[in-house]
Amino acid sequence: MFAEAIAEDSVPRTMISTFRATRPPQSAARTVLARTAGALAPLLALACGEAGAHSFGTVYNLPVPFWMYAYGATAALVVSFAIVAYFAGVPAAISAARTTRTAGRRYIGTLPRAVVLALRIVAVFLLGLCIVAGFVGSRNTLSNINMTLFWIVFALGLYYLTALIGDVYAIVNPWRTLCDAVERLFPRAFRARARYPAWLGYYPALALYGAYIWFELFGRSQPRSLAYVLVAYTAVNFVAAAIVGKEAWFRYGEFFAVLFRLAGLLAPVEYVDLPDARSAYRISVRMPFVALLEEPATHFSMLLFVLFTLSSTAFDGIHETLPWVGLFWKGVYPSLAAVTGLPYLKLVNFYYYWQWVALIVSPFIYLAIYLVFIRLSRDVAGSKVSVRELALRFALTLVPIAFVYNVTHYYTLIASQGISMVRLISDPFGFGWDLFGTLRSGVDTLVLDAGGVWHTQVGLILVGHIVAVYLAHIEALRVFPSTRRAVISQLPMLILMVLFTAAGLWILSLPIASGQVVQPTPGGG
Repeated sequence: MFAEAIAEDSVPRTMISTFRATRPPQSAARTVLARTAGALAPLLALACGEAGAHSFGTVYNLPVPFWMYAYGATAALVVSFAIVAYFAGVPAAISAARTTRTAGRRYIGTLPRAVVLALRIVAVFLLGLCIVAGFVGSRNTLSNINMTLFWIVFALGLYYLTALIGDVYAIVNPWRTLCDAVERLFPRAFRARARYPAWLGYYPALALYGAYIWFELFGRSQPRSLAYVLVAYTAVNFVAAAIVGKEAWFRYGEFFAVLFRLAGLLAPVEYVDLPDARSAYRISVRMPFVALLEEPATHFSMLLFVLFTLSSTAFDGIHETLPWVGLFWKGVYPSLAAVTGLPYLKLVNFYYYWQWVALIVSPFIYLAIYLVFIRLSRDVAGSKVSVRELALRFALTLVPIAFVYNVTHYYTLIASQGISMVRLISDPFGFGWDLFGTLRSGVDTLVLDAGGVWHTQVGLILVGHIVAVYLAHIEALRVFPSTRRAVISQLPMLILMVLFTAAGLWILSLPIASGQVVQPTPGGG
């Protein structure tokens, strides 16, 4: 991601690795893991999010042995499930929300149109700044504002903030604002030329999301290449909105809109458009997470999108670890060389193809695992509801897990590298300017305590799973005819959550490879 591209001219790429929250575990942990990894290897590899953050490589041991965390997290999940199963019923606000979207909301104010307009202008300005800085500014990723502004402030900071203050991106979306501006000059510019097909669902957003993750992980993002990508993405939005209509595209196709909308469902704040009023939006507060249960996923593509938010973070967490790198060079490569007879230099690119394919298939592996446990839940509950319908009904209960995995994986970047915005706002292009007197503030990076990072990440992963268990139980009470069946149906899902949690902590403990491409030893060892 961002840090993997930092200072490539001055730092060898093999030395730019990922700051993982934990490093090689103690021998006791290795023993425990070895007994389970064989049977659960595919699940352990892809069914959880690694909770590190990107920076220059830092290696250290777990504060305490891994098994203590694994047992403690498992116990916390099981106890939480027991408490939820015994005490929890469907909250009145959620029951009422099935008939009216205003149920359980409390009005707290409005956003005036002048404020909304100002926010939209700022969003468009920042998008333009990212593009212009990429083309005319310094090529040094530490000196050019566009890398930090896009990857840290927007892609991470605003995404995390959305879960607290609601989907503000839907209000300030710069690409939609640009479309609105063009529409004022050409009123028919974004009137649909073709009806958006129902079968297409969110697949365009999923495809663009996949391209975004590929660029993040493998595109060696630099200021200029990021500017080109932003220009291309702007063109895609314009063309697609002109073909299928602005409303349809920004609901189903613009993947940032879909991603931030999902994060906004976690928030206790909601914004309601008021097109005919003096104020642009009504602001209401609601129970946190309640919006995830108000409407099920309506299309299978939404389920895949949610699963990709999980699998892509998990893949990012594991794709540079020693076990994963060794899986190719010690497992796949020797067989590939033996079958093809090609030398190393001819086969080295297959390592990258291996990584790309793994990223692409990761959500489908998640899907297979998820459907197996959904089927088990249906069977143990004796339900006649189809697996497809149940899969869609429970799809959004995975959103808290996907969100906390992303937070634990990247949140330290906001502190360790986002703080460089203090300097960059005075010199956005790297020309040596000091517009606001902060260029030489001496605040450029922040070193975090390793133990504190690890404990925070473990806590976040556990909280995310507990929330998911609670939401799934509430949904089960709505789906199945009796409380007993609802509780029984959630036992397989509890097992899945325990596996996800243990696997997430396991990936946290994995050592990072110093480089991705290696010269294999004779005999493939």
